[in-house]
Amino acid sequence: MNSVVKATTGRDLGTRPSRRMRDEGNLPGVIYGRGAEPKPVQVVYSELRDALQGDAGLNTVFTLEVDGVPETVIVRDIQRDPIKRRVTHADFMRVELDTPITVTVPVELTGVSATVADAGALVEQKLFSVKVRATPRAIPASIRADISNLTMDSRLAIGDLKLPDGVTTLAADRITVAAPVGTRASRMGVGELGEDEMLEETETEGEAVEDGDAAETSDDE
Repeated sequence: MNSVVKATTGRDLGTRPSRRMRDEGNLPGVIYGRGAEPKPVQVVYSELRDALQGDAGLNTVFTLEVDGVPETVIVRDIQRDPIKRRVTHADFMRVELDTPITVTVPVELTGVSATVADAGALVEQKLFSVKVRATPRAIPASIRADISNLTMDSRLAIGDLKLPDGVTTLAADRITVAAPVGTRASRMGVGELGEDEMLEETETEGEAVEDGDAAETSDDE
């Protein structure tokens, strides 16, 4: 069911009024899009938070009732206090339900690669979000990336993803989503390393971490 968040215009602009507004449980914002001039608004923060509780998160389509006039919107951007991390401002974009828009959605790895696991390696996620284009109601909560068929000499790229119907991505097909990574032992096979070599490798890796230079031990550099 489409959530309704009430908004009012005519708020005072500036740092002090905005701080006072937040202290009272309201959130300053602006609504724009569809050829109309940007309009400063304020909303009750708890209402907005509740409207965004679903799987779609910030890509949730909902009704912003501005001075009693309903507008179909999504949250285009939020700003947070860099220290306290609380939300300080929100941008609302008007949308039409049958007109595609561009949004960013998270990438979720699914499945398990038995081949990679048997090699004693791990699958590293390289891409955590991707821009897609879809009509507002067709925006997926996430893009699922199945890693079941990964091998030690393969990778999963954007072009390998199965996108939902009506969804296209703006990212290049060659961009890596996930790839296997392993230790020296997993590459050579534990049986090929003597006890002294394995102990030496472990000590070396421990020193790198302690020195804050873990990047030098990464196999993905």
